[in-house]
Amino acid sequence: MTRNTYYNNLLKRLGLLNRYYKITKFYTFLKDTAFKAGTAVVGFVILLVTLEYFFLDFDVLLNNLVETYSPQVIFTFFLTSETILGLVPPEIFIAWASKSPSPWLFLFILATLSYLGGIIAYLIGSRLFMVGSIKHHIENKISQHIVNLRKWGSIFVVLGAISPIPHSIVSLACGLIKYSFKDYLLWALFRYLRFFIYGMVIFQVFGE
Repeated sequence: MTRNTYYNNLLKRLGLLNRYYKITKFYTFLKDTAFKAGTAVVGFVILLVTLEYFFLDFDVLLNNLVETYSPQVIFTFFLTSETILGLVPPEIFIAWASKSPSPWLFLFILATLSYLGGIIAYLIGSRLFMVGSIKHHIENKISQHIVNLRKWGSIFVVLGAISPIPHSIVSLACGLIKYSFKDYLLWALFRYLRFFIYGMVIFQVFGE
């Protein structure tokens, strides 16, 4: 195969892929998700700053958390939250990490626990076929995520890792539809990027 033939085939495939994304409204979904992600970060910071200015002293509150609860307790609670449908927003834990003795180390640990929580959610999803009634109930609850995952595959896993889309729900959906575990492990690594970006913003607000 000549170089020109290779590039022509590549351009043809990219064109078909681009057309598929347009038909399935992926670009619209991506635009909406990016807007929600940016709004979520800005909104979270504004909310906390407003609450701190008028009602609470978050520096004192976060420092009390650091002094009252050991890191092991917080990390365990966070892992549970990240496994069970993201019960508590990760941003709260990132703010807590900003007050720790080693903020960036704690941030890395939080990102790793979130990644592991996703893996556990994936494994739970992959075993739900053993309990049919529960499997069908969860499939109905997260049906739109399953549809998007089947349409967009790995890109949707990446979006689940870096955007406000609940990472644990996307992970659960991956397990339910038997999405490649090896591919899941690879694309879910973008979870670290999300924590790094959010950490840079939140540490500027709450860091020492």
